[in-house]
Amino acid sequence: MKQRVLSGMRPTGALHLGHYHGALKNWVQLQASHDCFYFVADWHALTTHYENREVIERNVHDMVVDWLAAGLDPEQSTLFIQSRMPEHAELFTLLSFGTPLGWLERVPTYKDQIERLKDRDLATYGFLGYPLMQAADILVYKAAYVPVGEDQASHIELTREVARRFNHLYGRPADFAAQVAAVLAQLSKDDARYYEKQRRHYGETGDADSLARGAAVVAKVRAAATVTAADEELLLGHLKGAGKTVLPEPQALHTEVSKLPGLDGTKMSKSYGNTIAMREAPADVEHKIRRMPTDPQRVRRTDPGNPENCPVWQFHKVYSNAGVQAQVVQGCTTAGIGCLECKQPVIDAILQEQQPWRERAEPYLRDPQRLQAIIAAGTDRAHDVARETLQDVRQAMGLNY
Repeated sequence: MKQRVLSGMRPTGALHLGHYHGALKNWVQLQASHDCFYFVADWHALTTHYENREVIERNVHDMVVDWLAAGLDPEQSTLFIQSRMPEHAELFTLLSFGTPLGWLERVPTYKDQIERLKDRDLATYGFLGYPLMQAADILVYKAAYVPVGEDQASHIELTREVARRFNHLYGRPADFAAQVAAVLAQLSKDDARYYEKQRRHYGETGDADSLARGAAVVAKVRAAATVTAADEELLLGHLKGAGKTVLPEPQALHTEVSKLPGLDGTKMSKSYGNTIAMREAPADVEHKIRRMPTDPQRVRRTDPGNPENCPVWQFHKVYSNAGVQAQVVQGCTTAGIGCLECKQPVIDAILQEQQPWRERAEPYLRDPQRLQAIIAAGTDRAHDVARETLQDVRQAMGLNY
């Protein structure tokens, strides 16, 4: 079975090229090899923009159209909206009862945004708790991997800590020891003794080889149908000293992405006014690229320049092959080409990249009902998975009465 990947985006409206090369391109590639769940994080948008309710619906529509235009396939990926999934809110609430407050206060992005967004009132429970909501988003689907950049790695580590604490608190039922003893009684005496020896050694020393040898015994008896899948999970939990794994710990998936800066060389962001939208009109794309600033040392056409000091060069790194890049370096450093000549290959490459996006988006722009049908189907599938997780969580917490 394909391992599950989970990721989401806040609905900021139509996406720009920075979104595509920084995340969306990777999402499209992952759907061929993983069971991908991608969601619109509209509740997360409310953590910092809770007073701007009017734009959320339009932003959701525009963003999902861009997902489909980029190549996300509803037959391969599950696309849904966070706020249509009450299971996210329930798991967030249940996890909050056992999550220390200090864990949330130490998240680096929490402190960073408090400092950067001083014009907004972020002294809210929702903003403080958003890393835990993010953990619930991931854990409710028992995702194996979460594709993230370096700035989000701390959120995945918090998610792992939350899962670990939950399993420690609720992974051991009152009769856990009796259940383990009953399963061990089904094993041969040699297998049971060897398993216990490895479990004790791992518990005393933390030796990874002992853990692997104990797990190998469990795998052997499972393959021989000596124990059930539930028994296997019980033995593995006992081996690790953690009880049953109710919520698996996800791993951060660090994949190579192309970082595309804004037209001015800083981070591409709508708030900076330096973006190119994924489906921007060709004439506007050409106009924006032609007006991009270049190496400030090239005052005249005959002045040599340094590509590393020019924002256009960062676009060449993403859009141009080695041959074109070599020509640009040679032409710039010797003043053999002008800045407009340097920009033309970038214009041509962006327009070529955008053409299939516009074509794929057109059916959904003509018929919004098609988009709603895709979201509804994705939401149904997400509900099925999330409900199973909540059943496990409620049972572990003693709430299944």
